[in-house]
Parts: sequence; C-alpha cells; structure tokens
Amino acid sequence: MNILISNDDGVFAPGILAAKQAVEDLADVTVVAPDENNSSVGRRLSLFKHLKINSCTLDDGSPAYSVSGSPADSVVVGANYVMDVKPDLVITGINQGVNISCDITSSGTVCAAFEAVSLGIPAIAVSLFIDPKTSFKQDENGEWYVDYDFSLTKKVLHELVSEIIDEGFPEGVDLFNLNVPSNYESEDIKITRLSPKMLDKKVIDSSDDEKREIFNYHLSENQESDDLIMITSDLVKEYDEDSDGYALFVEKRPSLTPLNVNMTSPDINELNSDFHFFRQV
Repeated sequence: MNILISNDDGVFAPGILAAKQAVEDLADVTVVAPDENNSSVGRRLSLFKHLKINSCTLDDGSPAYSVSGSPADSVVVGANYVMDVKPDLVITGINQGVNISCDITSSGTVCAAFEAVSLGIPAIAVSLFIDPKTSFKQDENGEWYVDYDFSLTKKVLHELVSEIIDEGFPEGVDLFNLNVPSNYESEDIKITRLSPKMLDKKVIDSSDDEKREIFNYHLSENQESDDLIMITSDLVKEYDEDSDGYALFVEKRPSLTPLNVNMTSPDINELNSDFHFFRQV
C-alpha cells in the first residue's frame, strides 16, 4: 500500500512525523506538506501560480517534500507529481488542534482530505485536541511549552488504517474525520455526526475591554489600531449526544466521523415535490 501524508501545520510540525510513525509499518509512506503553517485556509488552491518544491528531512532522518502552497496544493503535488504511483490512501495530520462540526470546511487539514477525494483517493483527516489545562507545561527553567502527546492518536490511526487495508472503506464513505482528545478518559472510539458548529465568532475592535489583551497581542510597536478589527472565537459549550463535540469534550474519547464530500441534500426528491420554487421550474 502507498500512503501520502500531508497537513496544514507545516512539514516540520511534530504531528506529521507522528502520523508517519503511526503507519510506516503498514505501507510505503511519502510526506508532502506546506513549507509553513497554513491553518484555517480551507481548500485554497494555487492554480496557475508558481510553487516551489524542496526536498527536506524530518526529525527522524526520513525524507519529505515541502511545497510553497496550501495543504490542498500539497496533496495535488504529492499525488500527481512526487509519487510515481497514485496513492491508495491520503492521511492529513496529525493536526495540532481540534477539527469538528460543520466548521471543518475552513480547516486546511480536512479540506486537504477533501482534495484527495476529488482525485479519487480515499482519505483520513486526523486531529489532536490539546487541552490547555493539561498540555501546557513548564520546563526546569520555567519556560512554557506544549506537551504534544500523540500516543493514543497514533494508536487509533494505526488501527483504523489496518482495518481499511483489510476491509476497505465502508460504502458511501469518502473520508474519515478522526479527532482524539489529549485528556482522554476512554480509548473507545465513538462513531459520530458533525455538530452544527464548533466556534462562536465575534468581531472586536480596540474598544473591546474584555478581549483587549488578545487584540493588542498582534500589534507591532507604535502601530495604530483605531481602524483595525479582529475576528475572535470561543468553543461552543453544548453538543448533541451523538455528535463529535460531545464525544471529544464531554465523554473525552476519540471521535470518528464518516463523511461524504457530495453535499447534495439527501432529501432532494422531497424538495422537488414540496418546495414551491422547484414546482415552477
């Protein structure tokens, strides 16, 4: 089996090395990813634009390729240019952050998996939810760092790919969206639906006292802020019991959501008969 691995955090992010290590005993693995962080770029494609591709080396000494484009670009370049044969599977991740709900269409990780499906390749998008209460730690010098514990994510990913090798993808499923919590209380995987949304978004300006620290953090010294605004977000607090958010945040267990990229309403036949506009066409 030939697997292409990409991500949106960049080719040198620790998550992509963890993804490679999770499945390298199961298949021939090729890593092609953006040369820098491309979080939240969705399915952006650099059509008819020059891209630079470079050979590089991951921290374990294995080869990889960096692309001066988006996650979706990297999947296209990897599948159609770098690899000699079409990959049997594309894995995107392991993303350093959560990717759940219908908000996944803004995710570079998930949309890179969508791009793989458009190329006729099944895919898995993988993300690690990093709980700030347990994952942010201090070293002996008092410096803060993030403890990326990919152990359970790697285990679940390995089991999922093994199952796919043996059984293939279920009928009607184009890709899986896998999210694993760092603060898990159960290793049991829950098959879930997408939540309606993950983020409550708000637009702030320099007059917002509550989020003043966040607003000013990105300002350069002496930069004027009167004409600037910022979109901020907070995680949604409540989720339906069968949803990805409920599994991840309430039950604190891995969530696996089977997805189909065809977004046509499943009730299209009922719409044809019930929706007045369709009756006129």
